Amino acid sequence: MGLFDALKGKLGGLFAEGEKVGDGFYDELEEALILSDAGAALASEIVEGLRQRCKKDNVRLREEARVLLRAQLIEVLESGGGRGMALETTPSVILVAGVNGAGKTTSIGKLAARLAGEGKKVLLCAGDTFRAAAADQLDIWGKRAGCAVVRQQEGADPASVLFDAVNAAKARGTDVVICDTAGRLQNKQNLMNELNKISRVLDRELPGCSRETLLAMDATTGQNGLSQVREFSKAAGLTGIILTKLDGTAKGGVALSAVRETGVPVKWAGVGEQLGDLIPFDPKAFVEAIV
Repeated sequence: MGLFDALKGKLGGLFAEGEKVGDGFYDELEEALILSDAGAALASEIVEGLRQRCKKDNVRLREEARVLLRAQLIEVLESGGGRGMALETTPSVILVAGVNGAGKTTSIGKLAARLAGEGKKVLLCAGDTFRAAAADQLDIWGKRAGCAVVRQQEGADPASVLFDAVNAAKARGTDVVICDTAGRLQNKQNLMNELNKISRVLDRELPGCSRETLLAMDATTGQNGLSQVREFSKAAGLTGIILTKLDGTAKGGVALSAVRETGVPVKWAGVGEQLGDLIPFDPKAFVEAIV
C-alpha cells in the first residue's frame, strides 16, 4: 500500500542488512510497535513471540527476523476470520456504525459504488437522523454512486427510516440495503440501544436475511479506536471493520490490537477521498507496507 509512513519509517531502521539480532533490537521493535498504536500489551506479545521464533530457527540477522515478524503480524490479522461479505439474500443488509468523524458516511458511499459496480442494485438508508445534514451528505454520495436514498426529516426515529428502506427494497427488488446509523459516542447507552432497536426491526421485517454490521474506525485515533471496537461489538455484534483514513497520518497498528482482542476482522480499507478509494483489506499487503 505504501501508506503507513510513520510506522514504516521507524521500522525501516531496525532491519538494516547485515546487522544482528540482540536485546537492543527487541527493545527498539517493541517501542516502534507501541508508537504505531499497536498497544503495549500486544507489542510485548509480538516481540516475545518473535524472540522465541528467532531462537528456535537460529535466526541471527535482522533481515531474517523481518521475514518472521511479517508472518507473525499476518497471523494476528488473519485470526479474525473471513473477510468476505455475507450478502446471499435479496435483499441483504449492511449496517454501518461509528462515531462522528470516523468517515462512516463516506465509506458507505464508496461501498455502495463498489457493489453497484459489481451489478448489484443498492439502496441507501439515511439512518443517521441526529447529525445535522447527515442525510444530505448521504444524498450526495448516493448520487455519485448511482444509488437511491431513503430518508426522513432530521430527528426522525432511525428504526422508522430503516423500516421504510426495507419495504422499499422489497418492492424494488433491491439486492443490498446499506444503512447509515447515527454517529455515536461509544459511552452513550441510549444511542447504543438504538442499534439494538434497528436490529429488532430487521429481525421482524427481514427474518433470516444476510446481515453485515461494520464499524468505520478512523485509523488515526490510535487506541481509542480499540475501545470503539470493544463497545460497538458488545452492542451491535460487529462482523467487520472498515479501517478509514489510511491516506493520511495513520500508523495502522490499532488494526492489529483490534483484531487480536475482539476477533472482529478488518474487511475494508479506506485509502482516499475518491469514490473508488475503498479496497478489500489484505493482511499481507498491509504488513508488507508497514514492515
